[in-house]
Order: sequence, then structure tokens, then C-alpha cells
Amino acid sequence: MSANSNSLSQYLEQLPGTTFRKLYQQPSTAFAIFRRMLPHLAKTIVMAILYSPTPFPLSDLDIWVKPTSSREKDKAIAILRSLHIIQPQSLTLTANFKNSLRLALQGGGDHKSFGVPSTQPVPSEVDQAFLDRYARKKWDDILHFVVNAVGFGSAEKGSNNANGPKQSVKDLLLGGRLVERRGVTLNITQAGFTFLLQEANAQVWTLLLLWLEAADVANASGGSRANLDSVDMLSFFFLLASLEFGRAYSTDALPDTRRNLLPFLVDFGLIYIPHSSPHQFFPTRLATTLTSSDTALRSVSAGFSAVSSGEGGAAGSEQDKCSIILETNFRMYAYVHSPLHIAVLSLFSDLKFRFRGLASGHLTRASIRRAIDMGITSDQIIAYLTTHADEQMYRHAAAANKPVLPPVVIDQIRLWQIDTERMRTRDGYLFKDFEEYKEYRAVADFADNVGVCAWRNDRKGVLFVTKMEQIKDFMKARKKAAEAEAAAAAAAAAGGGDASGAK
Repeated sequence: MSANSNSLSQYLEQLPGTTFRKLYQQPSTAFAIFRRMLPHLAKTIVMAILYSPTPFPLSDLDIWVKPTSSREKDKAIAILRSLHIIQPQSLTLTANFKNSLRLALQGGGDHKSFGVPSTQPVPSEVDQAFLDRYARKKWDDILHFVVNAVGFGSAEKGSNNANGPKQSVKDLLLGGRLVERRGVTLNITQAGFTFLLQEANAQVWTLLLLWLEAADVANASGGSRANLDSVDMLSFFFLLASLEFGRAYSTDALPDTRRNLLPFLVDFGLIYIPHSSPHQFFPTRLATTLTSSDTALRSVSAGFSAVSSGEGGAAGSEQDKCSIILETNFRMYAYVHSPLHIAVLSLFSDLKFRFRGLASGHLTRASIRRAIDMGITSDQIIAYLTTHADEQMYRHAAAANKPVLPPVVIDQIRLWQIDTERMRTRDGYLFKDFEEYKEYRAVADFADNVGVCAWRNDRKGVLFVTKMEQIKDFMKARKKAAEAEAAAAAAAAAGGGDASGAK
């Protein structure tokens, strides 16, 4: 799995069924995947059959779903099968998922899947505001390290990045190709730019999944991390997501394999372990929001500012605020204090002036093409400018019923990217040479319904899909159904011949 495709859903879809059976032994994992990975219709289906003593007939599901929503129904079923939540050929929950989700909803058992609260006294300095400041510092160090690879962050005076992240985190960023070493200098990669512009939750999962990938590679090669089990690591991440923010949990209740993960999680800022009380740990907001559906924040720092309270909250909010005014002549004014925001703006604009709390510059063809050559897309630039547009631009757009950004600027940014892209590539799978045209139409329509069909040509009977697992399952099911139908027809014909012979 490449670094630029590090999403939780893509990672899970690549796992075999045996791995899911092991994951679903933990109620926290089953509950986290149910809460984060499933669309609303899939959740409804799971709850409908969770306590059903008999298999759920597909005919009953067709009654529940409107004919106009058949595409959503097929997509929900495909997701449930790809995550091994239901059996391949029926609407029956897999045993481990069903038992674990019941335990998560009802409670009971001695699985300790949702952590064991610590009975030791909590240090007086540890509260929610302290944990937010601690996690903010840890995560900003990581972001500064990535930004410094562009060459802007190192010029910032008074930066908080004097020490930077721990060496283990730097090695992970290098190994995941978010940054790369060219000679004696570090340079950001296309995946690194995508990482900088990701939402908070996606950034955290990117690093965690890179860590899982590094553990798999180490196990295959027998390296220094060969004792790390990626399945148990992933299960532990889901456990952290189920913990209560600001509460102390016991490290003694964890098995040795998970206790060995704690120092790495401290380096990421996901947990805090007091020096005076090493037998307890506190999950930070980075950990407890791992399975949150709230992905509106553009950066973790901005998320902390929005939810922080106390004396550090207002100062942090002012530091992380970024308001951009964009004119039709491509001139840009950014009211910004954060070096991270200034560095990101420098990626796709020519900054001409820098004052206290204000940066001014232009969007030019050269600056946009420079960003595109480095891996940033026009849609990412437009999304960033829209997200950080000043309130005055939003009010003017609402009053005039117009887009927030000037349409001439949006169109020109996209045209500048098109100038560099005469051909677009996309990874996927080509299906052709079907035995019957009827089979092609069935497969193509199914691919359309589950949202994996990127292109199709009905005249030539050819289609191109982005994912193959769901198509393979569908074709296997059709083949088994056809074989069963042929066997039944043969049996019926044989029975008819015997009857005529008897006469």
C-alpha cells in the first residue's frame, strides 16, 4: 500500500478473512468499524439481523429498500461483504462480529476491550487543557518537520520546532515517503503535500497505517520490529478510539505486546504517560477521535483550538487562525500568524510581503505549476482557499448568491493544471472478452451500482474498474448460481427420461 493511498477503508479492504476473524474477537474493534466504516443503510441492515435467530431473506431486504435506492442497497451489501461482516452468499453476520458487537452494545464479559481505568491518583497538572497542549506540541512538531522539507519552515524565527519529532517518527516519515532525502537535504514528496492538506483524522491514520506497513515489512524481513503484530496493533488503535478523553487508564492491564507500543504512541502524541506515574496513561484527543465521523477540521491544531478551553485556548485560536481574501486580479491577502499556514500558502503562491499577522502575494501560473509539479492538485488548492476564506467573502457570496471564490480565479487555476496534464492515468482493472453479452451487462451494471466502474463501452463489451474484489465475488456468485441452475435442469431432464422409460 503506497503512502498516498493510506486510508483506513482501503487498508481494511486488502486484509484477508482470517485477519478479520482475529480483529472481530475484540468488541472495541467491531464497534469501531460499525461506527466509522459503514454507511447509514449498512448500519440499519446490521442492526436488523444482529438479533435475528434465522438468516435474513434477501426478499425482505428488497421490501425495505425503495426501487430507486437499489444502488445504495448494492453498495451497502458490497461494503459489508468486503469487511467480512456478513457471509459471502447470505445476509448472515459472521460469528465473531456478531458476538463482539453484541458485547459492545450490551456490556458484560471480561474481555477488557474498552480499557481498564486506573485506580492510582491522577497527577494534579493533568487535565483536558494540559492534554490538548501536550498533543498540540507533539503534532505540530511532526507537521513542522514535513513543512521544513519544503524549505520554508526553517526560516521561521521563534518556531516551536527546536527539537522536532523523535527519530522514530522521522524514520517513519522517510520510510513512508512523505519526505525523502536527496543528498544532504530533505525534500517533501507528492504524498507529503497530500498529507499536509488532509483533514486531521486522515493525517493521524496516515501515520498509523504507515506504522502498520513498516511492522509488516519488518516481520517479513526479520528486522528489529519483527515482534510487532500488525493485527494486534490495529486492534489496539481501535481500543484507544473507544477510551474516554481525560481519563487515566492502567498500563498494567495491557499485555506486554501492547505495553511495548506505548512509547511510540507517546511520540505521536496519542497518549500521555506522567513521569511521576508510569503505570497509567491518558489518551489525548488525537486518539479518542480516531473513529469520529467529524472530519471538518483542516488541521489538528485548528481542531484543538476549536475545542480547547482555558487560558491557552484563546491564544492558540488566534495563532492558528487563517483568513484569506482573494481578489479577481489573483492578489491574495492572508491574515495569519501560524508558520505552518504561511508555509502551506508558499507552496502555491508567490508571497511578496510579510507583516505581523498579514501576508500578501499573488497566484501566478508559475506558482500554481510549481505546486502541481510537486504533487498538489488544483482541487486541493481551491479547497484550501475556500476553507480558509475570510468571513467577509462568505457574507458577500451569500448576499450576491455567488461562489465564495471568484469564478475567474477558480477556472484559471484549473486551466493552469490542465496545461500540464494532456493525459491522466488511473490504476485499475480492465474486463473484456466476456462469454456472453448478458454476462457483461450484469457485471457492468453491478460495478456501476457499487461505485467502482470508472469507464465502460457497451458496444465493445469492455469495462474498467478501480477495485476488483467486489467484482470477483459477484462473478463467483453468478457462476455458482448458473451451475446450480444447470444441475437442477439436468436432474429434471434425467427424471423425465426415467419416467418415460418406466411407462
